[in-house]
Amino acid sequence: MTADPTIRRRRALQLLAGGVAGIGVAPFALVRAGAGQGPGVIGDATFSLRVDSKLRTQILSRSPVRTQALTGFDPSESLRLASDRDVALFRLTGFSDAPVDDVHGRGVRHTLTGVSAEGVEKTLWITVYERYPGTATLAASYRNLGVAPLAVAGWTTAAHVLRGAHGDPDAGFWSFSGASYEDRRDWVQPVKAGFQQRNFMGMNASDYGGGTPVVDVWRRNGGLCVGHLERRPQLVSLPILAVPQGVRTAVETDRSIILAPGETVETIESFLHVHSGDYFASLDTFRRLMADEGLSARRAPESAYGPIWCAWGYERNFTTAEVEGTLGKARELGLEWAVLDDGWQTSEGDWYIDRAKFPRGEDDMIAFAAHVKAAGLKPRLWFSPLSVSPGTDLLHDHVDMLLLDKNGAVQNVSWWNAFYLCPAYQPTVDYTVALVEKIIGKWGYAGLKLDGQHLNGVAPCYNPAHRHARPEESIEKLQDFWQAIYAAATRIDPEAVVELCPCGTSFAFHNIGGMNQTPASDPESSWQVRLKGKTLKALMGSAASFAGDHVELSDHGDDFASSVGIGAVVSTKFTWPADTPRPTAPQPKGGYVLTPEKEILWRKWVAIYRDKMLPKGHYLGALYDIGFDKPEAHVIERSGRLYYAFYAAHWDGPLELRGLGDGQYSVSDYVRGASLGTVSARAHRLSAAFDGYLLLEATPVITQRT
Repeated sequence: MTADPTIRRRRALQLLAGGVAGIGVAPFALVRAGAGQGPGVIGDATFSLRVDSKLRTQILSRSPVRTQALTGFDPSESLRLASDRDVALFRLTGFSDAPVDDVHGRGVRHTLTGVSAEGVEKTLWITVYERYPGTATLAASYRNLGVAPLAVAGWTTAAHVLRGAHGDPDAGFWSFSGASYEDRRDWVQPVKAGFQQRNFMGMNASDYGGGTPVVDVWRRNGGLCVGHLERRPQLVSLPILAVPQGVRTAVETDRSIILAPGETVETIESFLHVHSGDYFASLDTFRRLMADEGLSARRAPESAYGPIWCAWGYERNFTTAEVEGTLGKARELGLEWAVLDDGWQTSEGDWYIDRAKFPRGEDDMIAFAAHVKAAGLKPRLWFSPLSVSPGTDLLHDHVDMLLLDKNGAVQNVSWWNAFYLCPAYQPTVDYTVALVEKIIGKWGYAGLKLDGQHLNGVAPCYNPAHRHARPEESIEKLQDFWQAIYAAATRIDPEAVVELCPCGTSFAFHNIGGMNQTPASDPESSWQVRLKGKTLKALMGSAASFAGDHVELSDHGDDFASSVGIGAVVSTKFTWPADTPRPTAPQPKGGYVLTPEKEILWRKWVAIYRDKMLPKGHYLGALYDIGFDKPEAHVIERSGRLYYAFYAAHWDGPLELRGLGDGQYSVSDYVRGASLGTVSARAHRLSAAFDGYLLLEATPVITQRT
């Protein structure tokens, strides 16, 4: 780590002399906390950080009508010693503040210093920005003032306990966690007594790791989000822990070092965000902060909104006759993509064409892609980078590509019984890019489906052949690997769709520059389809191309309403005219065959999707709280109309239509074709009864002038 964060490239701050006049948001300057006096205050019009004489902080939310304490005074930044003792209390010795103008815009940086009884000097930098109300960025350093070395085990920053609200009839907490787990748990969960989740951003299983370095906890009337803003992934944890006083969150690292006298250790740059409602506004703030740093989602080409048919219903043992025989039906239903999934290859790693399915090898593969196009669809090809199977030529000839642990052992990719390749090793990059160039440039595919839970994160690499400066280079350069693939595909075809499907993992934000479409990635319920959609709309932008994944993975295998209502691209893996006779996995009752009854339903929903095209609208994720609001609700604005989606097992009662503009709106159920009357911003409630879902369209009423 470098020394003072003010000299880091990513924080190239222009510290301007003088006061804070002209900043625009009139942030609070720090009030000196002298002996016997009150604490200092930092913040803006929406939140305050109160700092006491022990360098502890308290968070308050502010509004024109109310100021409420969200936390008590917590030792938010601390140093953990190897003796399992925290250096957490510091006597305030100095402070200053100065205007800044950097990549995040104009703001004020506050610098506080203090000394602990253990002889550690702490410097804390807190910055608030005009463009980011309710947000503070944080960085700290710790210097050993003693004469003996200190054995340090790690540090903690942005640690607070969000306290429960007294007298709140909706008492309780909900949470968002950005970490990946092998059990593919929900990203959004209620926090009850005993809840704890470490949220380590490294590997939590052999091939499950990475994620978005953010956690959020909220109650009905206030929430707190913490995370880090580093341009590269970091091996930190963001724990959520239910405690008697509320819920604790933090950014922590376990990094053992010996801090010699006079030496300094620093934290990474973190942030906290104070908000109302659920986690959407926090993730949107994180997205914008990272965009300032140069890390943001790619533009989705027009074709990325086309509804998808995938051949995975036929599984790995498909025949080309089965797939080609289904193309006409897919096109007839209004689908626009045909994805050739796992099974076209002889093995993971070599990526040789299976001549049992394509006897003439590349000639047949080229002919297959052309056949898809002739059927009026766009061809997309599945493959799984960074994996190599035992017994392959690639492994025999290029064992140097393997990612190895500190003991020289391989890292397993469980699904394919394969091993990881190192994404930070240039021969691995070159080999994969050459394959992409062949798929797009020679074989004629219009898109890629990059698939596998192992794609989300990798372990540190100790392979001596790679000459890594540090083992963590494999983690930090994974995003560069994905960007190299994206660049290769779009260099050949600027409209190519590059879909990254990190099966069941929590989307790794740092990989965002290597794709222009992401799916719900093997959802285990319709709830996961919807919460993943809300999450990825926040992280990628409201009009990003997010696919609901195969509708067969939703509740009852036919819940198109969850995809359509949240603005997801619809996708299916039906077979036709029969199921595969060679299934390798248990199939649902009735299989995947498109029966006449199913065809009526599929045709109806694809037509609704194509008519409304809600993924191109503006997802208004801050209007409804996915945890506390009942029924669950989502809303999208497109072309002046508002599209509401309500979900509940059963509902019979009032619905609140939020976000309406001036004038009246006529409301209709656009699935069933029924009118529900008119509403306005003042009279925005209506009564309705439904089972499962209700999708509404609110259209402005145009009054004729006489």
